[in-house]
Amino acid sequence: MSKPLRRQTQGSLGWDLVQNRSLYVLMIPVVLYFLLFHYLPMYGALMAFQDYSPMKGLAGSDWVGFKNFFDFFDSYYFGRILGNTLIISFLSLAFEFTTPIVLALMLNELRSQTFSGWVKTISVFPHFISLVIVCGMVKDFTGQGGLLNQLLVPLGYDGLSMLQKPDLFRPIYILSGIWQNVGWDSIIYLAALMAIDPTLYEAASIDGAGRWRQLWAITIPTLVPTIVVMFILRVGNIMNVGFEKIILLYNPVNYETSDVIASFVYRKGLIDFQWSYSAAVGLFNSGINLVLLVAANRMSKKMTQSSLW
Repeated sequence: MSKPLRRQTQGSLGWDLVQNRSLYVLMIPVVLYFLLFHYLPMYGALMAFQDYSPMKGLAGSDWVGFKNFFDFFDSYYFGRILGNTLIISFLSLAFEFTTPIVLALMLNELRSQTFSGWVKTISVFPHFISLVIVCGMVKDFTGQGGLLNQLLVPLGYDGLSMLQKPDLFRPIYILSGIWQNVGWDSIIYLAALMAIDPTLYEAASIDGAGRWRQLWAITIPTLVPTIVVMFILRVGNIMNVGFEKIILLYNPVNYETSDVIASFVYRKGLIDFQWSYSAAVGLFNSGINLVLLVAANRMSKKMTQSSLW
């Protein structure tokens, strides 16, 4: 067998399957998971274009085209929930996305490994607390007679439940999210920082660069590719505000600032049984996420030469 033919045979899919069969076997459960729970349910998106009836099913329900979308665009709730979704998403992007980066940079500058280890442990621990428990803690601390309320009363606060005040919902949502996830989200940035070649710092030190100069000339530029990839992933999910947390915290009093697309879909689909209408709203939300993901990836590729594809 000639060498070119041997190289072609060794590079074929069949040869790769034989050589790496163990890896392909391990991949089967992951592929089945995505097929069953992510791709197969896409068939249900047809419901958004129908007047869906459980008795008739997807195949027999009447086709109404874009009626459900137009009903949503013309509704009173469209502007409110779209605005709330964008505001909460961009606040999360501005604060919940940046604080792990800042924490990772601060931990990287610590000289005491013992103190750094304690900070990492304490900051990561809240991530493993159930979201239901976290929301219960938030309600207790911010409720009338709660710990946070009692601390703020001497400063002039009226002592009423904070979640009964629409203007306080977003700060509570963002601050509790930072507390719960800042340590966990900083792990990937700490890993990227540990991969930086120490000789770069040694060379910079010999050239007279101080710690601040090294931070701006070495640490941050090396961290930029990781930040860009995480940013693109975050932008692609920007419309999917954590509806579980919002549903656990919101109430009719603060709907005007807390109600988002995901929670609206939950109420219309599972409580009001308007399946087609909620499917249309959810599909609209997914479409915006797709556009934002592609736009962020293209912009990042153009500006920083780093992208997902």
